[in-house]
Amino acid sequence: MLADFDREAAVRRFAVTRWRHARGSQETDLLVVEEPLEIRVNGQALAVVMRTPGADLELAYGFLLAEGIFADAGGAAMTCTEAHEELGLAIPNVVNCEIPNFSMAEFEKQRRRLTATSSCGICGRASLERVFLHAPAPRGDFEISLPSLLQLPRQLREQQTAFAQTGGLHAAALFNTQGEISAAREDIGRHNAVDKVIGWALQQSGFPLHACGLLVSGRLSFEMAQKALLAGISMVVAISAASALAVELAEESGMTLAGFLREQHAVVYTGAQRIRGMHPDMPVQ
Repeated sequence: MLADFDREAAVRRFAVTRWRHARGSQETDLLVVEEPLEIRVNGQALAVVMRTPGADLELAYGFLLAEGIFADAGGAAMTCTEAHEELGLAIPNVVNCEIPNFSMAEFEKQRRRLTATSSCGICGRASLERVFLHAPAPRGDFEISLPSLLQLPRQLREQQTAFAQTGGLHAAALFNTQGEISAAREDIGRHNAVDKVIGWALQQSGFPLHACGLLVSGRLSFEMAQKALLAGISMVVAISAASALAVELAEESGMTLAGFLREQHAVVYTGAQRIRGMHPDMPVQ
């Protein structure tokens, strides 16, 4: 299910001028809120992400897993709490995650890496190699039928209540082998939506998430595939296209990737054997 938003924090009403059929009118519109969230580890500021308020603890769990910190530090012992009350903030904009035995030397190493990555990026091959250092091997027993796969976008649309109001949110969802969405999250940032739903599953099911597939509402970038692989997810599907680097990551790791998901259409880039009803040996027309 989709987590309930704190509407006062996540959506705000603004006065707008709307142009329609050659006429202008003064109206009000609902817009998505974008606010910074500071993620701390053992009380020390590690990173700031821009996100839509809501599910902040899930976002922190998912973010730390996606950055490899969860695996490096023995994430099973990690606990995240909202720290805004002790700081006197009006909205929950600080999360502190306590990780036992996480040294200051390792903390500084991770903070420098995050700073360097966000400022200049890293090359594709370096990205792949770093992911493979942390990622569990995806299991081959997650399968879904083609009809169940093709109806996932409809399920997701039905749960995107905030998107229906604003048109300004991305969504990510986890689904099972029967094609049922178990959880969905929305956020102004595509990566945040994925972090939130993965963070929810980590709290519910533990690590790794072998029993889950991931659905994203937009394009399937390398970062999306990376986050899924690090969480132990072997199937990622998207409403839009996949990038070349995402497909390369999936090919080398053994993931299933599919894009352009519609009721009567899908493009499977890798791992078609996990989708029952597909015929990967058919000749190319």
